[in-house]
Order: sequence, then C-alpha cells, then structure tokens
Amino acid sequence: MTVFAAPIADMHFAATHLAGFSEIAALPGGEDLSEELLLSILEEGGKFAAGVLAPLNQIGDRQGSRLENGIVRTPDGWSDAYHAFVEGGWNAVPFSAEFGGQGLPWLVATALQEMWHASSMAYALCPMLTQAVVEALSHHASAEIKARFLPRLVAGEWTGTMNLTEPQAGSDLAAIRTRAVREGNHYRITGQKIFITYGDHEMTDNIVHLVLARLPDAPPGVKGISLFVVPKFLVSEDGKLAERNDLRCVSLEHKMGIHASPTAVMSYGENGGAYGLLVGEENKGLQYMFTTMNNARLAVGLEGVGIAERALQKAASFARERVQSRDATSDDPNPVTIIHHPDIRRMLLTMRALTEASRALAYFAAAKLDIAKRHPDPQEQMKAQAIVDLLIPVVKGWGSEVGSEAASLGVQIHGGMGYIEETGAAQFMRDAKIAEIYEGTNGIQANDLIGRKLTRDGGETARSFIAHMRSLDGALAKSEADLASLRTSLMAGLKSLEQATDWILSRTVDNRRDAASGAMNYLRLWGTVIGGWLMARAALAAEVDLQSRQGNPNFLQRKIITARFYGEHILPRATSLQAATTAGAATLMAMDSEAF
Repeated sequence: MTVFAAPIADMHFAATHLAGFSEIAALPGGEDLSEELLLSILEEGGKFAAGVLAPLNQIGDRQGSRLENGIVRTPDGWSDAYHAFVEGGWNAVPFSAEFGGQGLPWLVATALQEMWHASSMAYALCPMLTQAVVEALSHHASAEIKARFLPRLVAGEWTGTMNLTEPQAGSDLAAIRTRAVREGNHYRITGQKIFITYGDHEMTDNIVHLVLARLPDAPPGVKGISLFVVPKFLVSEDGKLAERNDLRCVSLEHKMGIHASPTAVMSYGENGGAYGLLVGEENKGLQYMFTTMNNARLAVGLEGVGIAERALQKAASFARERVQSRDATSDDPNPVTIIHHPDIRRMLLTMRALTEASRALAYFAAAKLDIAKRHPDPQEQMKAQAIVDLLIPVVKGWGSEVGSEAASLGVQIHGGMGYIEETGAAQFMRDAKIAEIYEGTNGIQANDLIGRKLTRDGGETARSFIAHMRSLDGALAKSEADLASLRTSLMAGLKSLEQATDWILSRTVDNRRDAASGAMNYLRLWGTVIGGWLMARAALAAEVDLQSRQGNPNFLQRKIITARFYGEHILPRATSLQAATTAGAATLMAMDSEAF
C-alpha cells in the first residue's frame, strides 16, 4: 500500500493564496493566527494522518465493523486511533472555547478534515458526524442541553450521530414515522432509523443521537418534524452517565465500501420509549437539522477531495515504478515506466487538476463560512452566507463526483492490477461512491441549487459571483506565464455558466420540469467553471511568487502547468454541460415509464 503524505504545500497554498487566509486571520478571534501557525498545524495534522490513520485504512476495509451479541466492534486499531485523535485535541479545533474548543477558523478545520478523509475516510466519518451534532446543538439547543452535552462532544469523549432516514421514507423526510410523545419535561421516542453512521461502537462511553421524530398532534409533512437529543446512556444534570436508554443497534449494513464505518439500523423504544430532550421548539426540527446537514455536506465534498488526493498519490507512485511497453513516441525499443506514456500522463494530470480545483473550492467555501460567522459587519456576514449557501451543493455534488472520477482513473492507471483488491486502488473507488449518495444524493443537491439557492434572490448572488469571476480577465491578459488558452477557456466557461443560469431562472418560473431536467448538469457546470477560476488564480499567484523568488520554483511551475492543463482539458466541458443543462425535458420525459 502506498504511503500517504498530506499535500501540505498545496493545502497551504490553497488556504493562503486562494481562500484568503490573511482575511480570516484579521477577523475577531484570529489575533494569534499566522501563516507560520497554519503551516505548523498542517504539518502536525499530516503526521497524525500519515502515521496513525493511513496504516489502518486497508485493515479497516478488510476487517470491517461487526455486531457481536449486541455490541458493535470496530476493526483492530480503531479505538486506539480514536483515543489518540482526542488526546491530540484534533476533535476540538473549530469549536467555541466556551465548551472547550480551540476556536480556530473553519478554513483550518477544513484542511485538517481533508487529511482525515484522505488517510481513512471510514474513520473520519465518526468525528465528522460529531462535528455536525456540535454545530446543531450550538445553534439551536437550550443552555441546559448545551451544558450537559457539548463539553464532552467537543472534546470527543462522546460522539454524535444524525438519525434522519427511515426504511419507508428514504430521502423524503416528510414521510418519517418515528414518534415522540410528551412526558413531563422530556419525550418518549419510538421508531426505527436506518443508515446511521457510527450508530453504535465501543470507542467512547456514550453516543449522542440527534433524532427526527413526529409528535402525535404535529401538522403533516416536513412542518411537523421535531428534533431530539437521544443519548445511548442517560446523562444527569451534572454530566454523569446514568442508565442505558431504550435504544439499540439491531443490525449493521453490508456495504460496497467504507466497511470499517458501522452503518447501523437503530431501534428506539422497544421497551416503553427512548428518553429524549427537545432541541429548540416543537415542529422546527428539519430547520434545525439543516444546520447539521449543511455542515456535513461541506465535509462530504471534502471526502471527494481526500479520496482524489489519495488515489492520485497511489496512481502516480505506481506509474513511476511500473515498467511496461516502449515509448511509442521514441525510437528506443526498450520498455519504459508507464508515466512516460501520454495517455497515462493525461489521466494523472486530470486527477491532479480536478483534485487541486475541488480542494480550492472547498477551502474557498470554508473561508466564506468563517466570514459569515466572524465578520463584525452584519452586511458582510449576509453577503458571505449567501455565497456559502450557493456553493454548498456544488462543493458536495461536484467534489464527490471528482472523488469518484479520480478514483476510477486511478484504477485505470493500474491496469489489471487496479482491479485486484490487494493493490488498494479499488478500495478508493468503492469508498468514494457513497459520497455522491449520502447527505442528500447529488441529484438532491442539484435540485436544492436551482430550487432554493439560485432562485431565492432572483439569481442576484449567482450573477454577482459570475461577474466577480469574470473580472480576472484583465490579470490573465497581462500574464507572462503562457495562460492565453486558460484565459480563453475560462471566459468561454463563464459565458456558458451565465447563459445556463439565465435559462434555468426563466424555466423555474414557467417550466419547472425543464429546469429540473438540467439541474445536475448545471451543478457540474458550476463546479467546472469555479474550479477553472480558482486554477487561473492559482497560476497567477504562482507567477507572482516565481517573479519575486518566493517559494519552491518547481512547485510553482507545477501549479502553472496544472492550471494550463485544466484550461485545455477540463474547462472545455463547460460548453457541453451548458448544452445538456438547456436541452429541456421533452426528450427526457418522452419515453413511457414501462419502456425502461
């Protein structure tokens, strides 16, 4: 198995040159931040990811988690790694100091999360879900619930889960049947939830479940859903553990990938009802859960970035070592390492370009999230939040597709060996696929993009952001780094995005089926074009550093070459994505459903 090394130089470059780390450090609470501190944090995180988590990735895939006599057992080394993670303070990085967190920006936490996902995605799912629970409780829970649960969750002493999905409902949360009945100052929860990531395990003393349920007198549909804290073990007011709650894991799913992550079927209330505490107000649970879901969707996009990076490292290592066939462009009859073959280089550069672009997008979105949370001017907060809301479905949808595309190319580069499990390349492909499915399938992300994020201000945020990206044209025109083709492709891509946006906005008014038929390609169009804009900015920043003799010249030259490749090979996708977006629904809906 290829040794994993966190791409510290590219992470630091993306955070400082593209996401605006200096602007984030200047916000309230960032007084002690510096680029040197950021680099130090990344280096220490890289050591933990490479030294502790990465060696467990293939072990976890082979052993998986298992349910034995009502107890969920994680793979060898999993519990020790989790305890080391908590002791290192990694779980507390982005959270408020009020509850024991370190108060660092989400931009920093995002870069660290990428490392955890790249080193072992199945492991990283556990702290990822805990993070989402902390976010939801921090925003919406009462002071009593916060005091009782948040310090342990922030520290990582306890973990958290989200319980949304039910067998009959799937992604349609309006159809959930789990019930909550009032009983004094608490509620009794009964029902079954499926696909609960880390729904049970032995790594911590307690697990805090966030459960969506419906009161007997609740209005129908999504307006009648409430959110409850339902711990595995009850917690007294002073924070001490009490008796076991009425809930249990009844089975674990047998999955295509992420085998080490226990995906549980959870049963609540088999013996009278599980004890639950209401978060916020009754019938506002879905609104509260969206705080958790949006946080998780950013993290899922990062899963795609992490898997893409891990697959790239493994494929590049194999290509540098594997000797096969003569170089068809040379007269030398001797076989060469496959990295000399143009088609292998095409695949490797595609992997690299997509990985760097999706990383930059995730970091850019995380920085906007920091501005939305920390900026002293409410107007600036609102502007940043509008961009975050627009970008979250793109980060999740496009980022997760990048992970799958890169992992697939990694298998292809390995050839027949990639199809053999022992090489490890296939695991990345299997693990990556789930990111396109959970936390709302990518089709749901696309519908969210066109149905809510784009239209709620009449497209103003989208159009303003497109204009902002187009303003890079002047700098590209003056560049001396041979960026002419990148400039041409980016401006063409922005034109395609603008025209597709106008078309989608017009159809959401008078032909919503047309708009829905183009939604997924529209999301991909956004990712492709924003990725191109960020890669163009990276090339310009690298050119400036080269001219001023700052940084590693080989690294900076690679940034420019990768950006040019993105312009020549990835950005041209925008034209076809625009065509597919605006094709309309006529052909899509023409075939009778029985004919499929």
